[in-house]
Amino acid sequence: MNLEKSKKRIAKKIKMGFQGYPEISIAYLGRSNDHADEVVMTFVADEGVQPMEEKFKSESDAREDEAIQSAIVKMIERSDAKTVVLIDGIKLIS
Repeated sequence: MNLEKSKKRIAKKIKMGFQGYPEISIAYLGRSNDHADEVVMTFVADEGVQPMEEKFKSESDAREDEAIQSAIVKMIERSDAKTVVLIDGIKLIS
């Protein structure tokens, strides 16, 4: 899937706000504020249920990695996530 198309589809789901469960949150992690080395997706099936995590690593900026962004879209679609949350910024890792 095209990178821009993937990013637009993700952004559209994020803008919808909380719509109920299942919920997916997306967090970017990196060694600096301008380069995301990895993405952590957290899936919560229902309130009070143990969350599941999926991690993706990238040599380039994960926010601009077409394969990772396409995988995020596919996971949102396959899980039928009603809510998608983006954690602002890049969480610094050591």
